[in-house]
Amino acid sequence: MTDTRPGDPYLLGATWDGQGTDFAVYSSAGAYGGEVTLCLLDDNGRESRVPLAVDCDIWHTRVPGVGPWQRYGFRASGPYDPARGLRFDDRDLLLDPYAKALRPVGPRRLESLVADTAFDWGDDRPPRRPWADTVLYETHVKGISATHPDVPPELRGTYAGLAHPAITGHLRELGVTAVELMPVQQFLSEQFLLDRGLTNYWGYSTIGFFAPHAGYSGAPDGGGPIAEFKTMVAALHKAGIEVILDVVYNHTAEGPADDPALSFRGLANEVYYRLDPADPSRYLDTTGTRNTLNAGRPEVLRLILDSLRYWVTEMHVDGFRFDLAATLARESGPVDRLSAFFQLLYQDPVLNRVKLIAEPWDVGRPDSYQVGRFPAGWAEWNDRYRDTVRDFWRGAPAVADLGRRLTGSTDLYAPDRRGPDASVDFVTCHDGMTLTDLVSYSRKHNEANGENNRDGTDNDRSSSYGAEGPTDDPAVTAVRERQRRNLLATLLLSQGVTMLYGGDELGRTQRGNNNAYCQDNEIGWYDWSDADASLVAFVGRVVTLQRTHPALRRRTFLTGTGNPLDIAWYDRTGAPMATERWQDPATRFLGFLLAGDAVDPHDDDLLAVLNADGQPTEFTVPGRPGAVYEPMLDTTTPDGTPASPSPLKPGDRWTVPPRTLLVATAPVPGSA
Repeated sequence: MTDTRPGDPYLLGATWDGQGTDFAVYSSAGAYGGEVTLCLLDDNGRESRVPLAVDCDIWHTRVPGVGPWQRYGFRASGPYDPARGLRFDDRDLLLDPYAKALRPVGPRRLESLVADTAFDWGDDRPPRRPWADTVLYETHVKGISATHPDVPPELRGTYAGLAHPAITGHLRELGVTAVELMPVQQFLSEQFLLDRGLTNYWGYSTIGFFAPHAGYSGAPDGGGPIAEFKTMVAALHKAGIEVILDVVYNHTAEGPADDPALSFRGLANEVYYRLDPADPSRYLDTTGTRNTLNAGRPEVLRLILDSLRYWVTEMHVDGFRFDLAATLARESGPVDRLSAFFQLLYQDPVLNRVKLIAEPWDVGRPDSYQVGRFPAGWAEWNDRYRDTVRDFWRGAPAVADLGRRLTGSTDLYAPDRRGPDASVDFVTCHDGMTLTDLVSYSRKHNEANGENNRDGTDNDRSSSYGAEGPTDDPAVTAVRERQRRNLLATLLLSQGVTMLYGGDELGRTQRGNNNAYCQDNEIGWYDWSDADASLVAFVGRVVTLQRTHPALRRRTFLTGTGNPLDIAWYDRTGAPMATERWQDPATRFLGFLLAGDAVDPHDDDLLAVLNADGQPTEFTVPGRPGAVYEPMLDTTTPDGTPASPSPLKPGDRWTVPPRTLLVATAPVPGSA
């Protein structure tokens, strides 16, 4: 291994070619009189140190004979001067930021591995489903299969568990077209959680942006995580399901500035992180995690773009959801819609054709909230949709805003000539309560997190409907179950991209915990033994309704024009919705009629009525002369089967029970 020579400085990371391995790493150590050394580790942890050549701050070498699963790291010497933002210390064995495989050796210790990424993909092809036809399902790799009785015990909680037919079959039964996986890039638990006997279950604490998280593999050493992840992707694609990764490029697992260096901090602290100009020993924090990656630096942007491209080309994923995405658009402080990050993605021939989803905010700055402000080509988590739909069904004044949210949030996305598919609609997600808890608890119950219930939002817009938590009261239970169906049906009848939160269809509870980021246990896992089969059937029914009717999957915004109108609005009597009704804070009812032939000449008209009031109403059915409506959905029944299947004609009276959503469809007269 002493027979070394300069490597390829353009191949960052460890690149094996069958005869040897090229190593290259970026570090600013040379600018301060320091240097970087490659350390090769044997099975006993003994180091062989290899000097590196340097070109433009890229330190590199080629080592013949070194191959897959060789353990290695780097040591960077130079000044340790926090007042200048410098934290070089050659006592630290540092991870390769480009390592494609990482080996856990302790709770907060990893080793980099040379990887062999070869894999037979067979005839794998990306599904490439249009946004308007997408149904997202946010889930956790471990949580979804951790207790599933039909997944073999050795596969539960792994990539292979998610790929098991018991799981993919469930997703297909629901009508899901894409899974949005909570972080799968190698992450670490924070020390304060380990001190409490907890771990970072969600994974929003990345340390390896190229390596699949080893803890989700049945064979965590060597090539197991890479091969198992790829096998999972291929299985999901075969089932017609796209794979979207939740990625965290806004901060790292290294923690606050005075925590031990694991990788980036020891290689180029002043480059990788945003430092406080008034005190470079401290970090600026727009992430709430006590460090923030500096996406204004070309070295950091290269890391992010190279990582994204690797996951698409090598791992075959179909898109990304960017955690705290506003931070990535901060070059010199404020969020900039013309930032280099956006421009590079827009121009990249690999990345500009995959799905891109923003969590359109960060924390702690006046411009942190950026919903509706991301560029063309991006979809956004729309929390205004979430809040409005929750408010409407719990009886708060919301009907004026509800009209905008049901139609794709024109106020947010139309001004920039984006479409309804820029809005990722959701009523629940990993942040906050599950759907069952949303209608079972009026306040959070996060005591298990060890922070005296201080963590998590205090504004869930939830209601317990008369009893906090589990209850034997049949009346309370009936209201809660109907409210779950109302929320889910509203979500799937809205223009925009539907996102379901995994486990909601089973009736999953987190016992009122609205911040279960550290609950790698029954609180965070799916409970398949108590799955609500009727609710699963209900979700499948409404997804089928959405996929059957192009009028519910528009690529352009509704205008309220045409003959007939592409959408018409109605009050609780069936009369056209008057301005005073929209503005009345007491309005708890909204009806709408979509003209099917405004999108597809063969589609049906679709009539939906949403009654959030505690009282029933008699609704006069509107519609074209000769129309005959067939009831299709009724949230008063457990699986959504209409309680009254009798056909309806314009002028008929339709009884709408309290807290109920009904849907009926009618072929356009003469369309056959």
